[in-house]
Amino acid sequence: MSKTGIVAITKHGIEIARRIKQKMPEVEIYVPAKHSDGETDINWFSEQSTQLVGSLFKKYDALICIFSLGAVIRMIGPHLVDKKSDPAVIVIDDRANHVISTLSGHLGGANALARLVASLLGAKPVITTAADVNETIAVDLLGREFGWTIENFENVTKTSAFMVNEEKIAIYQEAGEKNWWHAPLPKNVNIVDNIEHVKSPEFKAGLIISDRKISDPEIMGKSVVYRPKSLVVGIGLHWDTSKDVIESGIMTVFKEKALSFRSIRNVSSINREAKVKGLQEFSKEHGIPVQIYDKNELASVIVPNPSTTVQKFEGTPSVSEAGSLLSSKGELVVPKQKFPPNLTVAVSRINFH
Repeated sequence: MSKTGIVAITKHGIEIARRIKQKMPEVEIYVPAKHSDGETDINWFSEQSTQLVGSLFKKYDALICIFSLGAVIRMIGPHLVDKKSDPAVIVIDDRANHVISTLSGHLGGANALARLVASLLGAKPVITTAADVNETIAVDLLGREFGWTIENFENVTKTSAFMVNEEKIAIYQEAGEKNWWHAPLPKNVNIVDNIEHVKSPEFKAGLIISDRKISDPEIMGKSVVYRPKSLVVGIGLHWDTSKDVIESGIMTVFKEKALSFRSIRNVSSINREAKVKGLQEFSKEHGIPVQIYDKNELASVIVPNPSTTVQKFEGTPSVSEAGSLLSSKGELVVPKQKFPPNLTVAVSRINFH
């Protein structure tokens, strides 16, 4: 749950803040000490509101300000960094008639927060981002709910402009969730079945959803590339295989097979009595979850490259291939790659329907 702070400076504003907290108990309220009634659930502040808002801007993921829009803009102005790091800011008038998405509408979630708070208060949300008011694809948000990441964010602004101005845009998808849009596609958006079609002068830009590296500079230059969490890496290893060996092996495979490291959903391996420290360290450093299976589960999976040696020592003919297939429930895209003496790596792709 993201951290949300509310600043209210009038009696009406305080009541609005309390109404919000009744429905969103995790929010933290800040009110000038001159209004204090001793309630311990409110942070009573004595400094200038400008100073307070400046400090809260750095502390919270979202700020709800219940006072004038102009005052809020003056207060937050000196603290703005960029759309990827600034918190969401919404503004509510003193009668709770309007809830205005003010800053970080897309990436920060201010639009969604404004709609939520407006629904709680019976107010009207005020959203001004072009993609929302035109009901078209928000380029900077596509696939976010699935954990997709954008590889080349520098192309987002110009592509967003093409989108809202209804210039023709191509979408090419070869991996990831398919249900990223729940309405008819905008009339300026076309699905293409070959990535090379993105280069056509017919299209001003492209949206590419792929777990493969893209080497063509022309395609990269006119596209926004999304990395879905679509790959599972199976790992066969010894109890003392180090993080560096694991990392080097996976990086080597992904480089040689032109796969994106950003698209790893999780790694999988065999259950051991003693946890493999190197695997834990790799998982923690890269934020990649680990899924563990026992030998019987792995042995139930049919693999293209079973090993009698692995069967002898692990009780299953496969760890890396079986683990990646079992976890992904998909198809093997990289068969077992050996890194003697203590590592094997295989990669499977999740089938999204």
